[in-house]
Amino acid sequence: YVHLGTGNYHPRTARIYTDFSLFTCEPQLTEEVSVVFNTLTGLAGYPGLKKLLVAPFDLHKRLIGKIERERDHALAGKPGRIIVKLNHLVDQETIEKLYEASCADVTIDLIVRGICCLRPKIPGLSENIRVFSIVGRFLEHSRIYYFENAGEREVFLSSADWMPRNFFRRVELAFPLENPILRDEIVNEVLPNLLHDRVKARELQADGSYRRLKPEGKEPRAQAQWHFREVSRERMKKMSGSKKRLRADKLIPITDADSKSVAAAERQPGSPVPATTPKQSS
Repeated sequence: YVHLGTGNYHPRTARIYTDFSLFTCEPQLTEEVSVVFNTLTGLAGYPGLKKLLVAPFDLHKRLIGKIERERDHALAGKPGRIIVKLNHLVDQETIEKLYEASCADVTIDLIVRGICCLRPKIPGLSENIRVFSIVGRFLEHSRIYYFENAGEREVFLSSADWMPRNFFRRVELAFPLENPILRDEIVNEVLPNLLHDRVKARELQADGSYRRLKPEGKEPRAQAQWHFREVSRERMKKMSGSKKRLRADKLIPITDADSKSVAAAERQPGSPVPATTPKQSS
């Protein structure tokens, strides 16, 4: 078995960060994780892997290839779609490739909590790109990469933001969700609810400002984090056979002490850069 996740093993940040984890015994994934550790310990060189995308070796190159593939699909009249959820988007080459994909009529939605150096909605450059930032009670920390791939959908979960430091100066992984049930939950449940948040979401404008999104017409006053919390509560209610019943009706309160601890943790090496969008907090 291996555990692959988007977050940190940190007792304090775990209380308020939102992340995804995969616990699996899938043979090729477990073998490739073993190869990564052998590479890190110097027992072997990096041979290139089929499923895992690994920084600083090939994560950047392979992501660029996937963006170019969506562009080529769109130019050939096939479905082209990219949805990415990150903390930060800074890497220049990646941004340029997203612009190219937009110009080829690929629909692109970016959920970027913090720094975003891409500018959406610029005619002739990025009119097919939308950028959202969601800042709620829980800190959005997971990274999701979705590629339509002409109907052969790909979903990756990752620890890596799209920044030079993550691509070239850190060890980071992106791993595929191949189980159709798990993949569909991300595609049909998680991403749509994030994109339709009308309480905590703000949309980046072409001039670099952020506009808070509100329900229009009969649109519901949807809040993604609230929805995910309610889904978790319902799942916990259905759990049976446990002598110690989990208290799904109560959430651990966030105190000033917790906030200070998280701020201190984020200043440590290897932690994400604090967000800089309006009213951002850690």
